[in-house]
Amino acid sequence: MPGVTRRLLLLSGIALAALSPLGAAAEAVKVLKIGYQKTNLPVIAQQQRSIETALEPLDVGVEWVEFSAGPPLVEALNVGAVHLGWTGDAPPIFGQSAGADIVYIAALPANGLGEAIVAKAGSGIATVADLKGRKVAVGKGTSAHNLLVAALGSGPIDLSGLS
Repeated sequence: MPGVTRRLLLLSGIALAALSPLGAAAEAVKVLKIGYQKTNLPVIAQQQRSIETALEPLDVGVEWVEFSAGPPLVEALNVGAVHLGWTGDAPPIFGQSAGADIVYIAALPANGLGEAIVAKAGSGIATVADLKGRKVAVGKGTSAHNLLVAALGSGPIDLSGLS
């Protein structure tokens, strides 16, 4: 099993920090519900039980709640079904624009290597402009949706140019 890294320590610290805003109510929290998607640090933290270990002295358990995408995770945060979550950059922004009452605890800078627009080989699509009139699939409000909007914004077509 890999050793503890700075990122895992950061994630554990975020979990501890999530209890702080609860003030006196933090004493009543017996289980910290963490929303996650099957990607990156949350999965590693879950496998290594680093957050559970960090919260054990406080007699606080951890419940991991898996989500298929960021928008439902943000909605779960908004309605109190989870206490904290890890998601891409766009879902919280879309959520807040729809009135979600959420707070950013921490963020990691994007490295530009996590998302891409891909097409089937031989499709004739080699540039963003080649998407004009084509069907493009993304989850609404996701980081992939944000990437598509940004890519189209720098090219000759916009969302209305897609079918």
